[in-house]
Amino acid sequence: MIRAIIIDDEQHCIDRLLKLVETYSRGNIELLGAFHSVEEGLKAINQLKPQLVFLDVEINDKTGFDLLQQLSEINFEVIFTTAYDKYAVKAFKFSAIDYLLKPVDADDLNSAIIKITEKFSQKDITQKFDALFHNLKNIQSASKKICVPVLSGFVFIQTSDIIRCQSEINYTTLFLKDKQKLLVAKTLKEFEEMLSDYNFYRVHNSHLVNLAYIKSYNKGKGGSVTMDDGSEIEVSTRRKDEFLKKLTAH
Repeated sequence: MIRAIIIDDEQHCIDRLLKLVETYSRGNIELLGAFHSVEEGLKAINQLKPQLVFLDVEINDKTGFDLLQQLSEINFEVIFTTAYDKYAVKAFKFSAIDYLLKPVDADDLNSAIIKITEKFSQKDITQKFDALFHNLKNIQSASKKICVPVLSGFVFIQTSDIIRCQSEINYTTLFLKDKQKLLVAKTLKEFEEMLSDYNFYRVHNSHLVNLAYIKSYNKGKGGSVTMDDGSEIEVSTRRKDEFLKKLTAH
């Protein structure tokens, strides 16, 4: 059984989470208590040694990030709860950190609990939060550190090092500028959602490319692009016009 606590300053949010966890955790989570401030939360973490913390992003006049940065080490899993903030959510996605949007949806909580029951090593937890703090600090920057799940665990790379992404059904192959290839347990659609604001464009159902690495565009019905790594990628006919607008604006 996973020992967990809730840190949130809104009682109605705590009550909803308590009810949902009781309903959907299937006895896998033991809630040790709920705490209403950063100070109370820090004390509870040190005393109760939880394995999982449901952590509100905004806690009174402070944040959950303030709490985490006061800890000498983070040796527990975190599921953030937050009202929608596209920049924070983007940082969570880039860092492979779990989050729940308020009001918390039962199915989303169920999915998060299923994922959290899969054990991660201390190194994985530390790396994920390193990536999160990096992304929060540099959220407006073009260079982001992304955490990607591979067969051996997790790999952390800069998005600016990705030349292109190619769909492999439920997996995606990343082609990096150092000629490394990574098979990642995420769909191309997930990468499109994460990277579309960072100079990437999906030119074809199977291909997402970094516009910075396009060497040339070759005319045709849809045409194709030649990338810096020498690969030639077909451009979908229906995506051609929007792609050319993106390319000329780049």
